Amino acid sequence: MPGCTDGHRTRPIRSRITAGAIAALLATVAIGGCSGSSQADGGSTTPADVPERPALPAAPAFPPQRPTTQAPPLPMDRSKPEKVRIPALGVSSALMELGLLDDGTLEVPPGPFPAGWYTGAPTPGEIGPAIITGHVRWNAVEGVFAGLETLGPDDRIIVARRDGTKAVFEVSKVVEYEKSRFRTRAVYGNIDHAGLRLITCGGLNRLTGDFEDNIVVFAVLAESRTT
Repeated sequence: MPGCTDGHRTRPIRSRITAGAIAALLATVAIGGCSGSSQADGGSTTPADVPERPALPAAPAFPPQRPTTQAPPLPMDRSKPEKVRIPALGVSSALMELGLLDDGTLEVPPGPFPAGWYTGAPTPGEIGPAIITGHVRWNAVEGVFAGLETLGPDDRIIVARRDGTKAVFEVSKVVEYEKSRFRTRAVYGNIDHAGLRLITCGGLNRLTGDFEDNIVVFAVLAESRTT
């Protein structure tokens, strides 16, 4: 994402999945990173001037959720998302629309706020993985998704939609991927339920000022509300 560094440099995020490839995977737009180059599914290595570091350990599994007899909520109809709230982080942000650039890369928000949603994916509440991205930092300014990696399994994400409804998601896991090993299918592949992916940068390299990882929050629809 542009400016998603510690303030020393500004280089754009670049997807390595073209518009044609998106037809093969629902909403498959690899988030290459906030700076530097990368490739989905491990297609490239980190730049030569970045010190090598070991692969990230597997993300710790959250404790099993409490058993429930409540049926999962039905998927919602398509409706444009307008606002996202994350109570655990004190985040409340409008949502701008994000598409693909001419070169097939994912458009990103132009500053630390607001967050943005990818219009080529399902809207939050529909079946499939809805995608919302935001900056963790923008030219030394804290971004909308700062602290995203601290979310846990009891935390909720509330998306207000144009039709007056709210899609309420519960976090299922938080994963940190090296950008050179981004798991495109795991993040953007088809699913049989209404899901949400929040994506930002992580893994700040203090020597280069680059974020070398992506933080991905996976969440599932817990309830729908009518306001």
